[in-house]
Amino acid sequence: MLTRPYFTLSGIILMNALLSLPLCYSQTPDQVIKSNATPDNTTIHYPEEKHLDNLQQLTFGGDNAEAYFSFNDDMLTLQIAHPKNGVECDQIFYGKIPPHNEPFEIQMISTGKGRTTCSYFLPGDRTVLYASTHEADAACPAPVNWRETGKYVWPLYDSYEIYYTDLSGTVTQRLTDNKYYDAEATVSPNGDKIVFTSTRNGDIDLYIMDIDGRNVRQITHELGYDGGAFFSPDGKQLVFRASRPKVPKL
Repeated sequence: MLTRPYFTLSGIILMNALLSLPLCYSQTPDQVIKSNATPDNTTIHYPEEKHLDNLQQLTFGGDNAEAYFSFNDDMLTLQIAHPKNGVECDQIFYGKIPPHNEPFEIQMISTGKGRTTCSYFLPGDRTVLYASTHEADAACPAPVNWRETGKYVWPLYDSYEIYYTDLSGTVTQRLTDNKYYDAEATVSPNGDKIVFTSTRNGDIDLYIMDIDGRNVRQITHELGYDGGAFFSPDGKQLVFRASRPKVPKL
């Protein structure tokens, strides 16, 4: 199984605000969940944090990550895993950003099968892009044993494919179809291009395709991991994570 090096969460959208969430429900896409407001005795803003203000904790319990704003800035899409409450591995949710200290109501929009990652709104905020393994197997893929590896790694499952879903949880289009890792996709500001990470050339590189999945082309070529890419506001540049190992080994 291929893995990528450990990096901090891509985007760093809400920093430590997306900590976790108590989910008490079955895996049905139309289920709406309410989180608790931040407890009065919980410290989320420390005096040493001079560049942050108006912090609000949105999620409580489980694993929550990769949260990104909608184009109109009033919603978030994110991935959540909470085995104790029925979400065995990461699934995609979205919700409207609440007023300060109000509950964060979210709804699952992935299938509830397989494992998902890295969701992103399209312009218009009615469609979400994400990667999932659900068509290869309804079960969660085998996890990496972090105790054996001695470090945190992100498994590059070759069953990840990229999909569109509407906000009701209905998959509307499959964009990739192969036996390689295709994930970590984001959308250009004007909605005409998608950048994503793939192992289709034997390395871990960035690719760009049209919004309909056509005209795929490779844009990074150096040995190592390239991923977590985002477009600049004008859509003409990219910022992304990268590692540059000295030996040709994934």
